[in-house]
Amino acid sequence: MYNKIGIIVAMDLEYNLVHQLLTETRQETHGAYTFLCGKVGTKQVILMRCGIGKVNAACGATELIRSYHPEAVISTGVAGGIDAVLRVMDVVVSREVVYHDVWCGEGNAYGQVQGLPERFSGDARLLATAEGIACKSRIVPGLICSGDKFITDRTELNQIKSAFPDGLAVDMESGAIAQVCHLHEVPFISFRVISDTPGVEAHWDQYENFWGTVAESSFSAIHAFIGSL
Repeated sequence: MYNKIGIIVAMDLEYNLVHQLLTETRQETHGAYTFLCGKVGTKQVILMRCGIGKVNAACGATELIRSYHPEAVISTGVAGGIDAVLRVMDVVVSREVVYHDVWCGEGNAYGQVQGLPERFSGDARLLATAEGIACKSRIVPGLICSGDKFITDRTELNQIKSAFPDGLAVDMESGAIAQVCHLHEVPFISFRVISDTPGVEAHWDQYENFWGTVAESSFSAIHAFIGSL
Protein backbone atom coordinates (compact mmCIF):
# COMPACT_ATOMS: atom_id res chain seq x y z
CA MET A 1 0.00 0.00 0.00
CA TYR A 2 1.90 3.07 1.26
CA ASN A 3 5.53 2.54 2.28
CA LYS A 4 6.76 6.13 2.77
CA ILE A 5 4.48 8.09 5.08
CA GLY A 6 4.69 11.69 6.25
CA ILE A 7 3.23 12.45 9.69
CA ILE A 8 2.54 16.03 10.76
CA VAL A 9 1.79 17.12 14.33
CA ALA A 10 1.44 20.63 15.72
CA MET A 11 2.74 20.54 19.29
CA ASP A 12 5.65 19.17 21.33
CA LEU A 13 3.35 16.96 23.43
CA GLU A 14 2.00 15.27 20.29
CA TYR A 15 5.47 15.01 18.74
CA ASN A 16 6.92 13.29 21.79
CA LEU A 17 4.17 10.67 21.85
CA VAL A 18 4.51 9.85 18.14
CA HIS A 19 8.32 9.91 18.40
CA GLN A 20 8.11 6.96 20.81
CA LEU A 21 6.50 4.86 18.08
CA LEU A 22 9.47 5.18 15.69
CA THR A 23 12.63 3.08 15.51
CA GLU A 24 15.96 3.59 13.69
CA THR A 25 15.52 7.35 13.91
CA ARG A 26 17.70 10.17 12.60
CA GLN A 27 17.11 13.92 12.33
CA GLU A 28 17.39 15.96 9.15
CA THR A 29 16.87 19.68 8.56
CA HIS A 30 15.31 21.26 5.48
CA GLY A 31 14.58 24.95 5.43
CA ALA A 32 13.06 26.04 8.75
CA TYR A 33 12.05 22.52 9.78
CA THR A 34 13.65 19.53 11.48
CA PHE A 35 12.34 16.14 10.42
CA LEU A 36 12.62 12.84 12.26
CA CYS A 37 13.11 9.97 9.85
CA GLY A 38 12.54 6.44 11.11
CA LYS A 39 10.43 3.34 10.84
CA VAL A 40 7.21 1.89 12.18
CA GLY A 41 7.52 -1.79 11.38
CA THR A 42 8.62 -1.90 7.75
CA LYS A 43 7.17 1.52 6.90
CA GLN A 44 9.44 4.49 6.33
CA VAL A 45 8.07 7.41 8.35
CA ILE A 46 8.97 11.10 8.29
CA LEU A 47 7.67 12.94 11.35
CA MET A 48 7.55 16.71 11.67
CA ARG A 49 6.24 19.28 14.12
CA CYS A 50 4.76 22.15 12.10
CA GLY A 51 3.50 24.46 14.85
CA ILE A 52 -0.06 25.48 15.67
CA GLY A 53 -2.49 26.91 13.13
CA LYS A 54 -3.23 26.89 9.43
CA VAL A 55 -0.24 28.88 8.14
CA ASN A 56 2.26 26.78 10.09
CA ALA A 57 0.50 23.61 8.94
CA ALA A 58 0.51 24.63 5.27
CA CYS A 59 4.18 25.67 5.32
CA GLY A 60 5.19 22.47 7.09
CA ALA A 61 3.21 20.22 4.76
CA THR A 62 4.68 21.94 1.71
CA GLU A 63 8.26 21.45 2.96
CA LEU A 64 7.57 17.81 3.86
CA ILE A 65 6.20 17.04 0.40
CA ARG A 66 8.95 18.98 -1.39
CA SER A 67 11.78 17.37 0.57
CA TYR A 68 10.58 13.76 0.94
CA HIS A 69 7.84 13.06 -1.62
CA PRO A 70 5.80 10.87 0.75
CA GLU A 71 3.28 8.43 -0.70
CA ALA A 72 0.72 9.59 1.88
CA VAL A 73 0.46 12.26 4.58
CA ILE A 74 -1.22 11.84 7.97
CA SER A 75 -2.20 14.80 10.12
CA THR A 76 -2.40 13.58 13.68
CA GLY A 77 -2.63 14.85 17.23
CA VAL A 78 -5.56 15.96 19.31
CA ALA A 79 -8.89 17.61 18.51
CA GLY A 80 -11.92 18.83 20.39
CA GLY A 81 -15.06 16.75 20.07
CA ILE A 82 -18.13 18.73 19.01
CA ASP A 83 -20.73 15.98 18.79
CA ALA A 84 -22.52 14.15 21.60
CA VAL A 85 -21.53 10.76 20.14
CA LEU A 86 -17.87 11.37 21.03
CA ARG A 87 -15.96 10.72 24.22
CA VAL A 88 -12.41 11.60 25.27
CA MET A 89 -9.98 9.01 23.76
CA ASP A 90 -12.17 8.38 20.71
CA VAL A 91 -10.34 8.85 17.40
CA VAL A 92 -11.97 10.80 14.57
CA VAL A 93 -10.64 9.98 11.11
CA SER A 94 -11.40 12.41 8.34
CA ARG A 95 -13.93 11.21 5.86
CA GLU A 96 -13.94 14.93 5.04
CA VAL A 97 -12.26 18.13 6.24
CA VAL A 98 -13.64 21.66 6.00
CA TYR A 99 -12.68 25.13 7.23
CA HIS A 100 -15.10 26.53 9.80
CA ASP A 101 -13.68 30.07 9.52
CA VAL A 102 -13.57 30.68 5.75
CA TRP A 103 -16.08 32.66 3.69
CA CYS A 104 -15.20 33.78 0.16
CA GLY A 105 -18.52 35.41 -0.70
CA GLU A 106 -21.51 34.61 -2.86
CA GLY A 107 -21.12 31.65 -5.18
CA ASN A 108 -19.06 29.72 -2.64
CA ALA A 109 -20.15 27.36 0.10
CA TYR A 110 -19.37 28.46 3.64
CA GLY A 111 -15.95 27.01 4.46
CA GLN A 112 -14.88 26.78 0.81
CA VAL A 113 -11.78 28.49 -0.54
CA GLN A 114 -12.83 29.81 -3.94
CA GLY A 115 -11.64 27.53 -6.73
CA LEU A 116 -11.12 24.55 -4.42
CA PRO A 117 -13.52 21.79 -3.30
CA GLU A 118 -16.19 22.62 -0.72
CA ARG A 119 -14.64 19.92 1.46
CA PHE A 120 -11.43 17.94 1.20
CA SER A 121 -11.98 14.18 1.15
CA GLY A 122 -9.81 11.80 3.13
CA ASP A 123 -8.07 9.12 1.09
CA ALA A 124 -10.42 6.13 0.73
CA ARG A 125 -7.74 3.49 1.29
CA LEU A 126 -6.36 5.23 4.37
CA LEU A 127 -9.88 5.65 5.73
CA ALA A 128 -10.72 1.96 5.21
CA THR A 129 -7.51 0.95 6.97
CA ALA A 130 -8.21 3.26 9.90
CA GLU A 131 -11.74 1.91 10.31
CA GLY A 132 -10.43 -1.67 10.42
CA ILE A 133 -7.72 -1.39 13.08
CA ALA A 134 -8.04 -3.05 16.48
CA CYS A 135 -7.12 -0.74 19.37
CA LYS A 136 -8.37 0.51 22.72
CA SER A 137 -9.77 3.70 21.24
CA ARG A 138 -13.02 3.84 19.30
CA ILE A 139 -12.52 4.86 15.65
CA VAL A 140 -15.18 7.24 14.31
CA PRO A 141 -15.07 8.41 10.67
CA GLY A 142 -16.59 11.77 9.82
CA LEU A 143 -16.12 15.50 9.26
CA ILE A 144 -13.33 17.50 10.92
CA CYS A 145 -13.72 21.28 11.00
CA SER A 146 -10.54 23.38 11.04
CA GLY A 147 -9.93 26.99 11.97
CA ASP A 148 -7.47 29.30 13.66
CA LYS A 149 -9.04 29.24 17.10
CA PHE A 150 -9.04 26.94 20.12
CA ILE A 151 -12.78 26.54 20.71
CA THR A 152 -13.96 26.75 24.32
CA ASP A 153 -17.16 28.77 24.18
CA ARG A 154 -20.52 27.03 23.80
CA THR A 155 -21.87 29.83 21.57
CA GLU A 156 -18.99 29.43 19.10
CA LEU A 157 -19.39 25.68 19.20
CA ASN A 158 -23.09 25.98 18.40
CA GLN A 159 -22.30 28.26 15.46
CA ILE A 160 -19.92 25.67 14.00
CA LYS A 161 -22.46 22.87 14.50
CA SER A 162 -25.14 25.01 12.88
CA ALA A 163 -22.96 25.56 9.80
CA PHE A 164 -21.77 21.94 9.73
CA PRO A 165 -24.34 19.70 11.47
CA ASP A 166 -22.32 16.58 10.58
CA GLY A 167 -19.12 17.99 12.12
CA LEU A 168 -17.53 15.69 14.70
CA ALA A 169 -14.36 17.50 15.77
CA VAL A 170 -12.52 20.81 15.59
CA ASP A 171 -8.79 21.35 15.18
CA MET A 172 -6.42 24.02 13.87
CA GLU A 173 -4.35 22.24 11.19
CA SER A 174 -6.14 19.49 9.26
CA GLY A 175 -7.81 21.79 6.74
CA ALA A 176 -4.59 23.46 5.68
CA ILE A 177 -2.71 20.16 5.39
CA ALA A 178 -5.60 18.68 3.41
CA GLN A 179 -5.52 21.66 1.05
CA VAL A 180 -1.77 21.35 0.43
CA CYS A 181 -2.10 17.61 -0.18
CA HIS A 182 -5.00 18.24 -2.58
CA LEU A 183 -2.89 20.71 -4.57
CA HIS A 184 0.05 18.28 -4.71
CA GLU A 185 -2.15 15.21 -5.33
CA VAL A 186 -0.84 13.37 -2.25
CA PRO A 187 -3.20 10.98 -0.40
CA PHE A 188 -4.17 12.46 2.95
CA ILE A 189 -6.03 11.63 6.12
CA SER A 190 -6.45 13.30 9.49
CA PHE A 191 -6.32 10.94 12.47
CA ARG A 192 -7.30 12.90 15.58
CA VAL A 193 -7.59 11.77 19.18
CA ILE A 194 -10.39 13.51 21.10
CA SER A 195 -8.78 15.29 24.05
CA ASP A 196 -11.72 17.38 25.22
CA THR A 197 -15.32 18.31 24.52
CA PRO A 198 -15.60 22.10 24.18
CA GLY A 199 -18.51 23.75 25.93
CA VAL A 200 -18.64 21.44 28.94
CA GLU A 201 -18.12 22.73 32.45
CA ALA A 202 -14.43 22.84 33.49
CA HIS A 203 -13.43 22.32 29.86
CA TRP A 204 -9.80 23.37 30.36
CA ASP A 205 -9.43 20.91 33.24
CA GLN A 206 -10.71 18.17 30.93
CA TYR A 207 -8.07 19.07 28.34
CA GLU A 208 -5.29 19.16 30.95
CA ASN A 209 -6.41 15.84 32.44
CA PHE A 210 -6.21 14.21 29.02
CA TRP A 211 -2.48 14.89 28.80
CA GLY A 212 -1.94 13.75 32.35
CA THR A 213 -3.85 10.47 32.26
CA VAL A 214 -4.81 8.99 28.90
CA ALA A 215 -2.75 10.61 26.12
CA GLU A 216 -0.12 7.89 25.80
CA SER A 217 -2.59 5.00 25.63
CA SER A 218 -4.80 6.81 23.13
CA PHE A 219 -1.84 7.57 20.83
CA SER A 220 -1.21 3.82 20.57
CA ALA A 221 -4.05 3.88 18.03
CA ILE A 222 -1.71 5.78 15.69
CA HIS A 223 0.86 2.98 15.97
CA ALA A 224 -1.80 0.40 15.12
CA PHE A 225 -2.96 2.50 12.16
CA ILE A 226 0.50 2.96 10.64
CA GLY A 227 1.32 -0.68 11.18
CA SER A 228 -1.80 -1.69 9.27
CA LEU A 229 -1.03 0.36 6.16
